[in-house]
Parts: sequence; C-alpha cells; structure tokens
Amino acid sequence: MDSSPIPVLIVDDDPTTTAVLRGLVRNLGGGLTCEATCVATGAAARVEFKRGGHALVLLDYLLPDEDGLTLLAAVHALPEDRRPVVIMLTGAGSEQVAVEAMKLGAKDYLVKTALNLPTLRRAILGALERRRLEEQLAESTALLRRQHAQLEADLTMAREVQQALLPQGYPVFPADAAPADSRLRFCHHWIPSHQVAGDFFTVFPVSATAAGVFQCDVMGHGVRAALITALLRGLIREQQALAGDPGAFLGALNAQLHALLARVGDLVFVTAVYLVADAAAGEVRLANAGHPTPLHLERGAGRVTPCTLPDGPGPALGLMPEFVYATARRPLAPGDAVLLFTDGIYEVEGGDGEQFGQDRLREAVAARLAQRSGEVLDGLLAEVQAWRPPGIGGLPDDVCLVAVDCAPVG
Repeated sequence: MDSSPIPVLIVDDDPTTTAVLRGLVRNLGGGLTCEATCVATGAAARVEFKRGGHALVLLDYLLPDEDGLTLLAAVHALPEDRRPVVIMLTGAGSEQVAVEAMKLGAKDYLVKTALNLPTLRRAILGALERRRLEEQLAESTALLRRQHAQLEADLTMAREVQQALLPQGYPVFPADAAPADSRLRFCHHWIPSHQVAGDFFTVFPVSATAAGVFQCDVMGHGVRAALITALLRGLIREQQALAGDPGAFLGALNAQLHALLARVGDLVFVTAVYLVADAAAGEVRLANAGHPTPLHLERGAGRVTPCTLPDGPGPALGLMPEFVYATARRPLAPGDAVLLFTDGIYEVEGGDGEQFGQDRLREAVAARLAQRSGEVLDGLLAEVQAWRPPGIGGLPDDVCLVAVDCAPVG
C-alpha cells in the first residue's frame, strides 16, 4: 500500500464525534496513516466532492440539511475515477439503512456507539481493499473489451478476405461466350456459421469446354479452418497441370497438404470432392476424399443419382500422403446438373433431435428436379431451415452448395 497519508473526508455535524473520528484516523497504526478534512453539512460535503481528492469518506446518516443516503447517491453519481470509498456511520443500528447504504455503493456500515480503533481500522482496510479489487476488475474488464473489439475487427477482416477468395464470377465455356450462352453454368450458396468458415469452393476452366469444381470442408470452425481453406486455394493454383485428372489432382493436394500440416503438430483433415464437367465429352469425371457424395440431377431421365465411386470415397485430405485417389466417370447430358454440398446442409437437427439427413436431402432435390438449379438451392435452404425448431436462429454449421449445369441444347 502507498505510504503517503490517505485523504479522508469526515462528514458529521456532531463536534464530539468528529473529534473522536479525527483522532482515530490519525492513529490507526500498522503503517496506515490518514489526513482528515471535516465538514458538518451535506452542502459542505458536496463542495468537497466537487473539489475531489478524497480517497475515503466517513459519512453520517443524519445531517442537518440532508440525510446521508441522499448524499451517498450523489457520491455514487460521480465519475468512477473521482468516486471516493464511503463508510456509512449512524447513531443507532438499522438493518434497513445498512441495506440501502450498500445498494448505493457504501463499502461498510458502522454504528457510532460501537466505534473503536480496531473496528474502524478493519472497516477502512476492508473498504480500501474492496475498492482496489474493483478497480483491478474494471481495468481487466476494459482490457478484455478492447481485446474483444480488436478480435472482432480482425475476424471481420478475415471474413472479408475469405469472401474475396471465393469465386467473384464464373468462367464461361467457351471463353468468348456470353454468360447466357455458356455451355456450363454455375450457382452457389456459401453460408458461414461463424464469422469465418471451414467450407470453401472454387471453379476454374480446365479447357475451352471443361470446368474444374473443387469443394472442401475443413475439420472444425473458426480462424484455423479458414486459414487452411486459404492454404488450399494456393495449392490448387499450383496443381493446375493435373486439373484434368481428378484422382491425380486430389492426390497431389493431399500430399502437399499433409507435408504442410505435419509441421503444425496437430491433427487436421479436410474432406474434399473435385470434379471436371466436360461439356464437349458429355461427361463428369470426379474423385472424392471423404466428402459427401455429390448428386447427379438427370433431368432428362427424371431422376437424382448419387455420384458414387466403385470402392467408395478415399480418405480425407491430409491423413494418408501416399493414397491414390480413383477417378469415376459419369455421362453428363444437356440439361443435367451436379450438386456438390457440405455436411452442414443435412446434419441440421429438428425439434426431436433427428437430422435432416442425406436421404431427405436427395428427396428434396428430386422434388425440385424441374426447377432451375438456383431455385433448387434456394428451396433446399428454405426446407432445411424449416426443419429446425422455430426461433433457433442461423444454421449451426457452415453450409456450401454448388451446382454445375450442362446447358440444354437450343
């Protein structure tokens, strides 16, 4: 504790009590020294409050011009950095007065007839210690608020950067075609459950008539997952030479990602699917790394079919660096579409805890088969949101939906 005298304001209209209090605070002992200023009215006390500089106030409950509780309320209204510690004094004990005084910010309540040096010393030390702890807590709270505000600002910037990494427009096929005349068309919904997401996708040309579509879901949420999506975007750019072969493409991404994540020392994996939609060849080539199976909207045949691989999907990226991913081929007729999605769209739980599920998702897509792909995505989101209990809010997990359409002839 600071060795300089503690400035104390004694507010009491009884000269005898004032003299006793002045003597007590001057001789508290134990290295605790006080310097007292004495006033006898509420009006004089208010002048002292305005002047400031008092660390402690010993305040009588009954004053000639106003009661101590009114004056205590005036102390409580002072700016926090100018608000002294108050100990309320009264001639007779009253539980009601004590409760009201504490509500208005008094740190202790003493009965004058029971005043002695040990009691006053204990009250002053306790009151000053509580004030110190309150100030320490206020400083810590203010620091946490500043840090939280900075974190929110950082997350907002991270979200903006992540959104900038997503496709801002879609390629057209052939490259000189107008968007309405493109042989391959795209639409998507990307909905993060937090400020940044672990779901990511990108679309890029592989040839004049073929598009590569990559979608992934990083384990977990938040900044770490978002950083890995940014890392994957860079790795995808490095592997453009393999983009025509989905299995080789995922294999190269897997090996590079494993090598980078091994340095982190923590288990991280990424489910992913990559497909090449080739309008000229009339086919889809795809490879799957532990990702939900895309759906093939065969509009001409009037059915929705999962894009399965003969041996099932391979392991998630980042787990088995030497794994060889298989490539599957499917015919892609004009008017067909392929829907890629992350698990956040079907793991949504209803009021009874039942998940929406992949079977229900497939049925919902089949029910909208005659619609345009953009309308299909909108309808799916609406149906999944309706599955949740009312008043719950946003989706609990990141959601990414991407549709690739092979334009109908004519």
